[in-house]
Amino acid sequence: MADKCQVSELHAERLKFKPVLPNVLKKGVASVKPVFGKATKSIADYDTVKSIFSHTYGMPVVSFQSGSNNAVSKKTVNIGVVLSGGQAPGGHNVIYGLFEGLKSANRKNKLFGFLGGPSGILDNKTMEINDKVINDYKNTGGFDMIQSGRTKIETPEQFAQAKATLLKNKMDALVFIGGDDSNTNAGLLAEYLKKENVPVNVIGVPKTIDGDLKNEHIEASFGFDTATKIYAELVGNICRDVNSARKYWHFIRLMGRSASHITLEVGFKTQPNMVLIGEEVLAKKMTLSDIINQITEVIVKRSEMKKNFGMILIPEGLIEFIPEMKELISALNDALAEHEDHILTLKEIEEKRDFILSKLPSKLSKLMQSLPLDIACQLMLDRDPHGNVQVSLIETEKLLIEMVSEKLKELKKAGKFNGKFSSISHFFGYEGRCGMPSNFDANYTFALGYNAAALVLNGLSGYLSSVKNLTAKSQDWKCGGVPLTMMMNIERRKGKEKPVIQKALVKLEDRPFKEFAKQRDKWAINDCYMFPGPIQFFGPASVTDITTKTLQYEQKKK
Repeated sequence: MADKCQVSELHAERLKFKPVLPNVLKKGVASVKPVFGKATKSIADYDTVKSIFSHTYGMPVVSFQSGSNNAVSKKTVNIGVVLSGGQAPGGHNVIYGLFEGLKSANRKNKLFGFLGGPSGILDNKTMEINDKVINDYKNTGGFDMIQSGRTKIETPEQFAQAKATLLKNKMDALVFIGGDDSNTNAGLLAEYLKKENVPVNVIGVPKTIDGDLKNEHIEASFGFDTATKIYAELVGNICRDVNSARKYWHFIRLMGRSASHITLEVGFKTQPNMVLIGEEVLAKKMTLSDIINQITEVIVKRSEMKKNFGMILIPEGLIEFIPEMKELISALNDALAEHEDHILTLKEIEEKRDFILSKLPSKLSKLMQSLPLDIACQLMLDRDPHGNVQVSLIETEKLLIEMVSEKLKELKKAGKFNGKFSSISHFFGYEGRCGMPSNFDANYTFALGYNAAALVLNGLSGYLSSVKNLTAKSQDWKCGGVPLTMMMNIERRKGKEKPVIQKALVKLEDRPFKEFAKQRDKWAINDCYMFPGPIQFFGPASVTDITTKTLQYEQKKK
């Protein structure tokens, strides 16, 4: 942070905030001992995962308990840290906690940040993180302390380069702060270094605002709490507006490509008229037409009550949850790849669409023809580096608006709809990724980082930092580590079978979705809107320290 730059009044106050550590960590890393559980196995595909991770598979879950552990203070270590993937509120506090944890054991321990994500490891770009850096960035949003990146360390040459960098800098350990793909990468690097007999340990920290990196030992990924509170404030403001103007239907798309956790949580916080959950669409094998009919039914019912207004939340990845659309995207991937050279010779987008239509099976061609031209064109955009359609660029909310509008026109002609339909679309994505972390996330990320220091100093590698019991006060949280291989299965990526940490989807049989299902019919017809307002950093704990509704429902005693 440049000395010349001013900070806001709130920013200045947040720099003074002191995160509360779990009791087990409060006396420092030298005052905790690891307790090892039983051997573990992967979540699926046991033999294949074991064959890939022959040196790190089956390690036990670790928990920390109070006790003298002076051995961790007798050596001086150099630790590297890297931010990987998209930003999430609280990343700086992970580094803050890691720094404080290392220094609690030995003031001579040093922490270095690799700049720009994993590419910083390959290019050997580092900076030492000292007290001044920490004091400038603690409790703030963003990843700008050392920046992030999406480079993957996956080829033999890249692994060898990472090894060379770590040895050149005399690193004793590397901490990956990332999501499921980044931590899969961390697991592969831990395995490679073990196989090469390189004494550098690798630890991961669970990050993603999408909320899809969680399981029994990782109750929540950091950033989810803050991001959903930011989105909920925005949605709540629109709820208040819609209830005031009473003339618009707002279609709001929220981040979350692979899972609908964000949409469900923001739904709990704001109680809009409709909340579409991708996992339910998939489970019920709903078509695009089914979804349109469901939306129009609510709009018609509300219009009969003289309510020509409302709110609909849509998960970013909805398109890929619709079975027929998923089939279409898969066919488009093949057609675009097979005929790439010819498509490049076509200048007009209509020409490209018509050519592609001729290469699709008749059923899928008909489906694509039913889509608005701009949406059909968005489906043909360049794929991401993983070969996937870039769903964040597909304006699903506009697709739904256009198709709902056409459906309502048909109903009006048939005398089945006499109301009005005026719509406004929104996409809330980047607004939530770098916000100033909530008190929950500020405490949680500090604990995750401090806990990662305990894992590192106890010589552990191939583990993900785990802090549990998150609905309790932060001082009562439980700390430890879970083997990265325990969360892995085999998935097909770019035509190859690869180990990946399994994403956690919204489970229709679990309490959060069931609680939502109980309430949605009431929300649809009535104006039950809630207005959560902005994140509160100061005030009563009942306001400042509350965590997500999802987590509260998940841990609610039956």
